[in-house]
Amino acid sequence: MAPDPAQRQLLVGLGNPGPRYERTRHNAGFLVLDALAERLGGRFKAHKARADVLEGRLAGVPVVLAKPQSFMNDSGGPVVGVARFYKIPVEAITVVHDELDLPYGTLRIKRGGGDGGHNGLRSMTSALSSKEYARVRFGIGRPPGRQDPADYVLREFGSAERKDLGYFLDRAADAVEVLLTAGLETAQNEFNE
Repeated sequence: MAPDPAQRQLLVGLGNPGPRYERTRHNAGFLVLDALAERLGGRFKAHKARADVLEGRLAGVPVVLAKPQSFMNDSGGPVVGVARFYKIPVEAITVVHDELDLPYGTLRIKRGGGDGGHNGLRSMTSALSSKEYARVRFGIGRPPGRQDPADYVLREFGSAERKDLGYFLDRAADAVEVLLTAGLETAQNEFNE
């Protein structure tokens, strides 16, 4: 079932603020939102809810793009603040985030579920008092060898990964658009691998 085209949607990208983290794996959510912002032809602006936001229409649907400017572990507060400000219910929230348990570039779209050890999702679920938001999971793969996952996610994409990164980010942005316009099942059928 397609979402109500009149209902404003909140699209959240998870990441860490600041130039040190800008191109890291953990900022995949921010990078996908940057691709969506290009499609909107707009720029993010600071919001009092501790998030950078951009309002517009994506594929004809009214949206607010939000990048929390807290660190990943505290993403929930800014997300709730933006949702309240724009009066957006949990069912109209989609979060884009990095996913260790998926091979690099793989996408999975779902609604609800656990946090899988992802601190940004844990913070959002706690702050929203609900798991019933949509998720676009962007695969970053597991660290090689015995590398600590916490260290791995805070490193930049490797040179081989960067060659395909633009393609994968565009594909994730496409998935968000299909989710907005055609609904969860259609987006899952088209993009889940």
